[in-house]
Amino acid sequence: MKRKLAQGQPTIGTWLTVPDLHIARVLAGMGFDWLTLDMEHNPIDLHQAATIFAAVADAGCAPLVRIPTGSPMWIKRVLDAGAFGIVVPMVDTVAQAQAAITAAHYPPRGSRSAGGGMHHLNFGCSADEYYRRADDEILVVLQTESPRGVDNAREIYSLPGCDAVFIGPNDLRFQMRNHGGEFPTAEQHAGMIQRVIDVGREVGTPTGIHARSPAEVLRRIEDGMQFIALSSDLELLTSAASQALDALGYLSDRSPADTDAV
Repeated sequence: MKRKLAQGQPTIGTWLTVPDLHIARVLAGMGFDWLTLDMEHNPIDLHQAATIFAAVADAGCAPLVRIPTGSPMWIKRVLDAGAFGIVVPMVDTVAQAQAAITAAHYPPRGSRSAGGGMHHLNFGCSADEYYRRADDEILVVLQTESPRGVDNAREIYSLPGCDAVFIGPNDLRFQMRNHGGEFPTAEQHAGMIQRVIDVGREVGTPTGIHARSPAEVLRRIEDGMQFIALSSDLELLTSAASQALDALGYLSDRSPADTDAV
């Protein structure tokens, strides 16, 4: 996956929002490059996460995880549990970005503590080999989710160890509201996203975003994005169910649950 990103190729994944091993195993075997387990917004504990990381890795797919914060404690725990990479939310400053990158790497490049007996198993190697190669294999994805983050984009994306950038479009839209609570126009929102794409292209850091449909995935690839999430496990499920019920003329008046993963 890191090689594909370095070569300018797109990678496609989806978001895991339900802590279910069966769902993770099925999706991991379907051809996605990666699956990101969302621990920021969903009630998923570390034991559940470790089991899902193992199942995804065994299927030949890269298990990533969006952590609640960019704290060294979270980064250490999920990487030691076998994640191949982290997605760090709400990165607004160079200091926040550097702290996350440092926590994800072993000395002398970083400050990650050496220990644990699970991390190397998902890579199919010994612990010694893991310690030698982890810094080159672990993926660090930083999220841009605010105008402040966009303003600091060039400095953040240029940091060594920032492997990719992922836009949180919904949080970005909320962060763009004015003091009266009014949301930005669609054009203003799209313009902010384009700034991220442009800076990423200029400094050579892959960018990505959440896409709600295959058509949007293809459009984002045309825009030059490489780290693209197609929907989520729950949204894929509810979308397929809605289409089936609609075809039967049996759609309920009840609105489906909000399945927005970003």
